[in-house]
Amino acid sequence: MPSLKDKVAVITGGNSGIGKATAMLFAQEGAQVIITGRRKDVVDQAAKDIGNGAIGVVGDVASRSHHHDLAEDIRRRLGALDIYMANAGVINLLPSDEVTEDEYDQHFAINTRGVFFGVQAISPLIRTGGTIILTSSLAATKILPNHTLYAGTKAAIAAFARNWALEFKARKIRVNVLSPGPVETEILAKLGVSEENRPEMIDQLSKAIPAGRLGRPDELAKAALFLASDAASFVNGVELHVDGGMALV
Repeated sequence: MPSLKDKVAVITGGNSGIGKATAMLFAQEGAQVIITGRRKDVVDQAAKDIGNGAIGVVGDVASRSHHHDLAEDIRRRLGALDIYMANAGVINLLPSDEVTEDEYDQHFAINTRGVFFGVQAISPLIRTGGTIILTSSLAATKILPNHTLYAGTKAAIAAFARNWALEFKARKIRVNVLSPGPVETEILAKLGVSEENRPEMIDQLSKAIPAGRLGRPDELAKAALFLASDAASFVNGVELHVDGGMALV
């Protein structure tokens, strides 16, 4: 039997990368999937790619009103949900002395504020025994060059998870953190590395990972499936590193 049969799963940033791979796997495992993203054309195409009746909702997680609108949409369409994955994020690698106020605000608005107010708005609709997954990053615990701003936004997420794991205990809602290391997704192209230099960058990153390579989106999706399913029924308040062992070196 599919591990998420008859479950409803909402994934922010589910239109690309880890979010899309997770949405596809959740749908294959029987869940009714709702994804969110900022660009309508990309969200619509992702919903088609995911198939299995996936629903795409356009909105910006930095906007508190988006979360309330999404909650109302879920209530109207489906009544409730079982899995909420706060996955949407942004990354722009810069040394601290080059970070502008706008870049600072953007990172915290999407990566941190978006997670907090998303859970605030959506959690009342999560059924007893449901689960919340927050996508963080290895950078939250491992010092990496030019990651200071991004790391700060992601470090807060682990604190949210630990507190929410206790806040929601009466409803038996589990809250866990998924912390990826470097993964081959579209976001690599957004880090300012040219296509010509990308193989060299990937080679350098791979040498820093005990597994000897970058992760794949489907590998992160499988880890998210574990946290979302009954296989992790006694797992609560943890930060699961899926990084090929990079946290160890």
